[in-house]
Amino acid sequence: MKQVGEAVRDFSLSSSYNKAEVVTIGIATWGTVHNRDGLVHPTGGFPAEYLVDEEGQGHLTCLDSNHSHFILVDDGTHGRYGVEIALRTKLEKFISEQTKERGGMAIKIPLVCVVLEGGPGTLQTIYNAITHGTPCVVVEGSGRVADVIAQVASLPISEITISLIQRKLAVFFQEMFETFTEGRIVEWTKKIQDIVRRRQLLTIFREGKDGQHDVDVAILQALLKASRSRAHFGHDNWDHQLKLAVAWNRVDIARSEIFTDERQWKPSELHPMMIAALISNKPEFVKLFLEKGVRLQDLLTWDMLLYLYKNLSPSCLFHCKLQKALAKEPAAPALLMHHVAQLLQELLGDSTQPLYPRPRSSDQPQTLPVPHVKLNVQRVSLPFLYKCPSDHVTFTMDPVRDLLIWAIIQNRRELAEIMWAQSQDCIAAALACSRILKGLSKEEEDTDSSEDMLALAGEFEHRAIGVFTECYRKDEERAQKLLIRVSDAWGKTTCLQLALEAKDMKFVSHGGVQAFLTKVWWGQLCVDNGLWRVFLCMSFFPLLCTGLVSFREQQLQASCGLARLRAFFNAPVVTFHLNTLSYFSFLCLFAYVLMVDFQPSPSRCECVVYLWLFSLTCEEMRQLLYDPDDCGLAKTALLYFGDFWNKLDITAILLFLAGLSCRLIPPLLYPGRIILSLDFIMFCLRLMHIFTISKTLGPKIIILKRMMKDVFFFLFLLAVWVVSFGVAKQAILIHNESRVDWIFRGVVYQSYLTIFGHIPAYIDGVDFNLDQCSPNGTDPYKPKCPESDASRRQPIFPEWLTVTLLCLYLLFTNILLLNLLIAMFNYTFQQVQEHTDQIWKFQRHGLIEEYQRRPPAPPPFILLSHLHLFIKRVILKIPARRHKQLKNKLEKKEESALLSWEMYLKESYLQSLRDQQKQRPEQKMQDISNRVDTVVDLLEMGRLKQSGSVEQKLSSLEEQVAQTARALRWIMQTLKDSGLGSGEDPPTLAPQKASEGQDLEPDSRQEAEALGDTPHVNARHLLYPNSPVLRFPVPNEKVPWETEFLIYEPPFYSAERRDRGLVDPMGSPLKPLAGITFNAVDGPTDRRSFRGSYAVQDGFPLNPMGRTGLRGRGSLSRFGPNHTLQPVVTRWRRNPDGGICRKSVKKVLEVLAVQQPPSEHWALPGGSQEPGEMLPRKLKQALCRESWPVFESLLRQGTEVYRGYMDDPRNTDNAWIETVAISVHFPDQSDALKRLNSHLLACDPQMSVQWQVVDRRIPLYASHKTILREVATLYGGHY
Repeated sequence: MKQVGEAVRDFSLSSSYNKAEVVTIGIATWGTVHNRDGLVHPTGGFPAEYLVDEEGQGHLTCLDSNHSHFILVDDGTHGRYGVEIALRTKLEKFISEQTKERGGMAIKIPLVCVVLEGGPGTLQTIYNAITHGTPCVVVEGSGRVADVIAQVASLPISEITISLIQRKLAVFFQEMFETFTEGRIVEWTKKIQDIVRRRQLLTIFREGKDGQHDVDVAILQALLKASRSRAHFGHDNWDHQLKLAVAWNRVDIARSEIFTDERQWKPSELHPMMIAALISNKPEFVKLFLEKGVRLQDLLTWDMLLYLYKNLSPSCLFHCKLQKALAKEPAAPALLMHHVAQLLQELLGDSTQPLYPRPRSSDQPQTLPVPHVKLNVQRVSLPFLYKCPSDHVTFTMDPVRDLLIWAIIQNRRELAEIMWAQSQDCIAAALACSRILKGLSKEEEDTDSSEDMLALAGEFEHRAIGVFTECYRKDEERAQKLLIRVSDAWGKTTCLQLALEAKDMKFVSHGGVQAFLTKVWWGQLCVDNGLWRVFLCMSFFPLLCTGLVSFREQQLQASCGLARLRAFFNAPVVTFHLNTLSYFSFLCLFAYVLMVDFQPSPSRCECVVYLWLFSLTCEEMRQLLYDPDDCGLAKTALLYFGDFWNKLDITAILLFLAGLSCRLIPPLLYPGRIILSLDFIMFCLRLMHIFTISKTLGPKIIILKRMMKDVFFFLFLLAVWVVSFGVAKQAILIHNESRVDWIFRGVVYQSYLTIFGHIPAYIDGVDFNLDQCSPNGTDPYKPKCPESDASRRQPIFPEWLTVTLLCLYLLFTNILLLNLLIAMFNYTFQQVQEHTDQIWKFQRHGLIEEYQRRPPAPPPFILLSHLHLFIKRVILKIPARRHKQLKNKLEKKEESALLSWEMYLKESYLQSLRDQQKQRPEQKMQDISNRVDTVVDLLEMGRLKQSGSVEQKLSSLEEQVAQTARALRWIMQTLKDSGLGSGEDPPTLAPQKASEGQDLEPDSRQEAEALGDTPHVNARHLLYPNSPVLRFPVPNEKVPWETEFLIYEPPFYSAERRDRGLVDPMGSPLKPLAGITFNAVDGPTDRRSFRGSYAVQDGFPLNPMGRTGLRGRGSLSRFGPNHTLQPVVTRWRRNPDGGICRKSVKKVLEVLAVQQPPSEHWALPGGSQEPGEMLPRKLKQALCRESWPVFESLLRQGTEVYRGYMDDPRNTDNAWIETVAISVHFPDQSDALKRLNSHLLACDPQMSVQWQVVDRRIPLYASHKTILREVATLYGGHY
């Protein structure tokens, strides 16, 4: 108990789990608890207060403080340990039958007994656990009982003797060995034999030996071994094993122990575990299930995806966002996928459409057939398209995409990488993941989680670059198609748009992307045309016919007409330079009007400026209303005002309109000119946007923008010093200055100029002059005079203080703050300089896209283009379309081929990543270590095989001897039945010893050991079935009656039976039985044994197989042999097509079995017979009455496969079961078999009748399985 408490404490301290979340129940005996009186409260109280006093506990024990609950069992004793074992066993069995659902997977609570050290009570606990089928893990080296069991666990049962156990007890129980009596040692020996006999439930953990290092792995292996050894190891057991492996997160054990040739898994059987692995974030299992054939298209349905989102981790940021979204919709009953779509659209950007639409009650998605694309590495297919009614948009459900998003929003790196490797549109998927992660990182409050998200976003950007690089190397044109292909799976956006939304500068600055942007920039012109040629053709367009500039298309290159002219002027590079020249002309004309020709009434030049500005305003309105993707005016406006330069344009235009309004009013002519002059500055600032296209000036403008941010924050620091010095100076020099403008000058303006060397003349009193100031502050053009004497000739303020303040002010501002600003600029320059090229290439796209969709005519001639657009959009209602150069919707066939090509190159990229991983020094060292381990394992295996070959030969020889012995028994029995036997008893054949080969399976090894074990095992179970009677412990060596066993004093037990007329009297140990003749036919009862004459002692017959630990007849009917008949009804198991099933080449049999509660085992339909009847009672209950005569004839024609003693738990020293097994086999699907199937109707409603597959794991009683093995051997069937 103490070790468990400490383990829980350590786990709680080392993990994120709260200690209160782990329920630890301690079960102890009340009479052994030290200070137990403190737990008793007169009026009752919870929780109870307990004082731990380990120093004064003596032979009692203190409760462990690390347990959350205690159950204390009181039987009135004091100081007696082990009282709680019975209650604990029942509680454990109840708990193990419960089912717990966690992580989307329902699993029965596993029960395992872990043994550390322990005393007599621990041995009883282990024995109870083994008896009830609970696996036990014994930690060797922990001492006492654990070490005793660990050291004898590998020995054959025949070698575990009383003397051996006595020696072990003397070693490991030195202090209390003298208290062990002979009877107690015998009891220990018997219990240890029974424990070791069920090796499939016993696991010895040796730390550091046999490759064992973690006790949790030993516990899991014990559970798997126990589950595998259960009778009828079918689908439920395999399913339970896999659930345990998933719960333990041991994919290595799942690969080696569960996914073997012994069990072929259907992909659909793995779906529940796949969902559990996804929810509990076990990527290795997800990868394993994908390798085993799980198709995500079959796994993920609409409801399952919703279930996954409902099971998001509570600590996940996306989960919190969903809860907030649901809180805003009080009418929403529960989470729906359109809630998820809203948040994803916010994260992906406004350029994407919702991934999941708002559902309607009439919406029933139907799967449309799509081409299925397979590669030899990954199993992928095109997305499932769900088509909604005509008033809805068609949306896409791609299981791989949906699971990728689900993993990304939870920041699950490994799971996201697995899903991305399965994805089809992999470049878009990687860029979308980068965008989502960067969006979530901005809202994540946890710094570590935010950094992890940014790191994972960088990883996906790197993957997108890697795949695009592979594509660009293979085919530049197809790679550029991938950039602008409309992806239905990602909200009808493009890879390029996703990269821009995510601000993935490395991707956008990739050579292939920049080559594409350059191609768009030059339009249909060749990119190698010199700018001087373009300028010449712009100046004199007839030069286009001379071939001065070249075009990419051969048709344009050959033509010399309007098409060539249109292609030239529609090129963004030409449009840009025309607009640049136009803008410079506008600025020159605007400056001329402001400085030279600003008349009271507008001049011609000024009117041209107004027209020019009107054209600029119309262009800005066109950009604001431009919506080729039908996003809506609100979203388009949001995108428009999200750009800084658009805000500057709108501000300049509004300021111009304000200046124009003032200018047209005569009294406000001059203020209007001032406003227009300020507006001219803003128009000049707009030139910086034009210069961003320049590779030389563009990066410098980026650096300048970053430095402006530094200046903004620097001004906060500077304002503190300027204001503090200015206020102090003003208060010291000037008394009660009431003019606000002069207060501002003295506090802020003069203090600011002081930084640049403009020091006030009167601050030190040297240059004091009354002519330069106003004594009373009445002159509005002069500052007020500083403090002076009565004659106002000399200043009286403290010059030393003002000079000191001035020196300190200049020290901190000129030296400290200005140098800080220089350092900030230097840091910004160094930081941005490294990425200037990337930033410039990234921002270059915005300018290219702007001029790509801008009308070719420059202002003011652009008004003609605007008029043309007005007619098309407003009058003719022709919708706007995005240029195919930036967004292209491909045909389905072309898109499918392009995505397949992309997937192929993605596999090439992933393989190159794996190759690079192998070349790393750490990976090389790991590979070398693995190879060395493999060589060592091979050498060890070779040594074992060499020793095993001899053991196999001995095993083969022992099997041959055993077959010979069985043949001799059969010959002797046949001769005796024919009356040719002698009066002497036949010689007893020594049983063969079990092979100790390690290559045998657990069940095979157990059967091999059973041949060397006494055949009298089930009859010596300590607890007699269906009664509270305990047998006297009888170890193997004390079974024969010939062996002296002086302390053998078994209890006497004869159960009362309802059918008293058909059973023998109960008898008594003090009074021998009277009126019963043994070894003969006694009236209607045959008391002869198949094994010959048996001994009768003190009037009671003796079991011919030896002692059982119990006298009387137990629950049997007769003293002596109780004869039964076991019909073994078999048929061949057949496939749906009628063919016989085979396993390991041999045919598979099916046997008729019955089950009657409360027993969990199945049994052959045999048993005792009523006098004069041939059919046993169970068989009558399993068949309809009209079929009884038919089955009697079948039994008469059947083959006897066994006649002899049955090792039954009901056997006693004076009563035992002997049986005759008759095989009734149906080799084909005859009419008799069909009639039998129609008559299989149990008379007892609680009885179950069923055909069971014949296998070593069939859930039959052990004695019945022995008979069934003989039947399988008889017909050459599988067993």
